[in-house]
Amino acid sequence: MNDNAEQQPPVAGPSCPEGQLAKAFVTALTHADAGARRRAEVRGRRWREVLAGMAAGRLSVGSRTPVVGLPPWVTPEVMRGGFATGTASAGGPLQTHETEAARRFGVPAERRVLFAYCLTEPGLAWLWARLDSGGYEIGVPEEAALLTMAWLVRQGETGAALGLVAELEPFADRLRFLPRPADGPVAHADAAVHRHTVSDAVDTLIRRRPDAAVETQREALAVWQPFGDELLVHWLRTARDSHVLELAPDAGWLARGEVLLGRYRLLAAEHTLCTKHRDPKENLGILRGSLEEVVAGRPLEARRLGLLRHAVQSMVRRRGLPGSAAHLALRRCQAEQAALPSHHALAQLMLRRLAVLPLETGITDVAPLLGPVAEEESRETGLPAGTVVPATIGQVVESALSAPLGTLVERGVVPSAEVMAELVPQLVAATTARAYGDETLRGVMAANYRAFRNRRSLLLLNLERQVRVEELPWVRAVSGQRAAASGGEGALSVLRQLGELAVQAFPGTLLPNPLVREFGVLERQCDLGAPFVEELAADIFMGTFSPKFLKAARVAGELLGGTLYERYYGIDYAAIRNLAIVETGEALTRSYDARTSPGFARLCAERAGPASRSWSVAANGRVIEQAQILTTHNLATLVNRVGIAPRPGWADLARRCFVTVCRLTARVHRNPRPLGTIKDAAYAWRHLVFHLSLCPPEEQQLVITALREEAARHPAHVATRLAPALAGLALVAEGGTFGSDGTADAGGARRFVGWSTQGHWMR
Repeated sequence: MNDNAEQQPPVAGPSCPEGQLAKAFVTALTHADAGARRRAEVRGRRWREVLAGMAAGRLSVGSRTPVVGLPPWVTPEVMRGGFATGTASAGGPLQTHETEAARRFGVPAERRVLFAYCLTEPGLAWLWARLDSGGYEIGVPEEAALLTMAWLVRQGETGAALGLVAELEPFADRLRFLPRPADGPVAHADAAVHRHTVSDAVDTLIRRRPDAAVETQREALAVWQPFGDELLVHWLRTARDSHVLELAPDAGWLARGEVLLGRYRLLAAEHTLCTKHRDPKENLGILRGSLEEVVAGRPLEARRLGLLRHAVQSMVRRRGLPGSAAHLALRRCQAEQAALPSHHALAQLMLRRLAVLPLETGITDVAPLLGPVAEEESRETGLPAGTVVPATIGQVVESALSAPLGTLVERGVVPSAEVMAELVPQLVAATTARAYGDETLRGVMAANYRAFRNRRSLLLLNLERQVRVEELPWVRAVSGQRAAASGGEGALSVLRQLGELAVQAFPGTLLPNPLVREFGVLERQCDLGAPFVEELAADIFMGTFSPKFLKAARVAGELLGGTLYERYYGIDYAAIRNLAIVETGEALTRSYDARTSPGFARLCAERAGPASRSWSVAANGRVIEQAQILTTHNLATLVNRVGIAPRPGWADLARRCFVTVCRLTARVHRNPRPLGTIKDAAYAWRHLVFHLSLCPPEEQQLVITALREEAARHPAHVATRLAPALAGLALVAEGGTFGSDGTADAGGARRFVGWSTQGHWMR
């Protein structure tokens, strides 16, 4: 969101790929980590493929079929920003499982040959064995195609199987349709999900290296502090007291000094982390250097003698005389600290514990893994029995916990709506698969869905929509099997649970687009007619909206007509209802392109204010924000059609949204580029107004009072910035209204929206 930013209308040109290529090039040259440099080199190569494909006309950026010659169902390799490289994710060199299958089948290692073999009796038998055992993995959706074909053949659906083969055959030489063998079926409990697998946790622990600072401190406590005490005691043997050194050493003192220096050389060669003992200005360096001079028969200069006396005195003053009670207590404590096992050693122990678990699943019970070091483990590893697993290692294990999504949210494994969106496909896969009557087919379709959700979104223009899972040829081929079990009730239940969890766990946060897409899948399965709308990108916004935005606004009007929300944002939901009726009739008569809602786009543009003289991201953002206001960006759909009822209650959610508003507003202070933060705060504020509007009027006044008290607990600059917004909310709650510019004379009240082309008042 750029204030007063004027740019050219969005064009899917090469500027973004060129910028990403430059970043990858710099990282590949300069990054300190070799792995990061290698990954940057790969990214750079792929961005060059994007640019070359665009220049040669092989790529059509902004289309749902970006790669010339590939149908939309083929999974493209997609880079940041939604740019396709021109390569199919299921293409490229043969994978290990393909070459191994060719060897087992006794055929040449070529994709078309493997495809043809699977159409023979031995090939079908091999696929049927995979289906029956569940011993397969689906990395990309295409790898489910031949399994689906084999299922159709066994069910006697020969026509559907032949039709699927005919659609796949032109790509048999380029794409891998062969499933990956696995030892057994991967367990995916319907109610349980996991953020990471055991394999992920193992990889994280393997990458953990000893902490250099901690190991340096351990060496200092265990090696150099005791050796320094020995040197100090040796020098004190020449002293009348702890302050005056008598430099008249006898032969025995010199001999013991020579032994100490020999030990020092051995220690310095073996223990190389600490460097203070080498510093001639450090106490230990002074004691050691002075001893070397005296043992070598060279008299100490006055300056060095002064340094020596100062070092001895300061060491005694700081820690006491070696052998004294205070000194012994200090060294005992330091020795115990040094003896504590390192996090690296405990990470190795955790790897031993994880080694007995299946790698590609989550962990159903992490408690036994997080227990202290057992006696047997102590004997095998040398770690002290009873040592507690540190929190940093425990968090790695917890991240692989397999449990209901709500449990993962409560335990902090899922810290944001974005992370929640990553996990929801695991639940949706199981839910949508229940619509198939045959258990074997359910397994294939669930695995296919999980792989499909790893497909990255494309950059799309002109209201194109992303490919849906039901468009895949092998999913279409078995679509008739869904009649055996619709799964609508189960889908509605899951949708309601997920909606409630997202709203109550992350109040004040926009539902991320991946989560909205999953909600859309569940909604279609239970046929609610509930429109879910995505957040639109202001930098490629073309000024139009699909008809579902108007439908969502009408659903919002059914819930919010006459409420605080309608009055606060100056909405006429009755007019929106009438507009929806008119446009529905016009669409039926095909008087305009039914893929757009011109009336809704016009309404949003009018509400956004006078149009800018030139195209700008900020102007687009204002129009998009009005669409979010009118539709409530899915909140009304979740309440009015899905039927969510978050447990904390609407008043509690409103207060929690305000906490988010305050936290974001605090970041505006002294922020040179605050507009993105202001935008997010305005979104959280809109959620607050929505939740507050579902409370009875008397409760609304209590909540507004609580909001003022909450603002007063924050720094003065936060309360000052939010005062106009709070005044505006109180004004509307008491029956007042804003002017056409979103302000009111009473108390400097303002309507809080996020996007602005003139400079935001909150700055």
